[in-house]
Amino acid sequence: MLEVDTRIRVRYQETDSMGVVHHSNYIVWFEIGRSDFLRAKGMSYRDVEKKGWMLPLIEVQCFYRQPARFDDMVVIRTRMKEFKGARLTMEYKIFRDEDGVLLAEGYTVHAVTDLNMKPVNLKRRDPEIYEFFMMCTD
Repeated sequence: MLEVDTRIRVRYQETDSMGVVHHSNYIVWFEIGRSDFLRAKGMSYRDVEKKGWMLPLIEVQCFYRQPARFDDMVVIRTRMKEFKGARLTMEYKIFRDEDGVLLAEGYTVHAVTDLNMKPVNLKRRDPEIYEFFMMCTD
């Protein structure tokens, strides 16, 4: 299981005056997918932070393909594309559940830091977390 699917229903408040999901919500959905991905793999964000590590976002990209609308059920498909000791990249694809149409896709890049936001190399500092992230990648 290298990908994790999260299903959410589009809420009215997530739509704009054109009746489609506002672009900013896709980034929120990426975060929902990322949190669910880690939890499904066996370690939540909270667990990572309790061990003294943070994963601040340093880059985000979203490509919008088709609009989502109120009450659509969407699937956020999340995978960890790459992990290199002090940086990880997550990829996302968002589909409409009803017909499988790709609505958006993108990625986020995260630094791995200590609680003071100083970059760290987990291979040296925390081999257990390093191995966990390695197990999560393709």
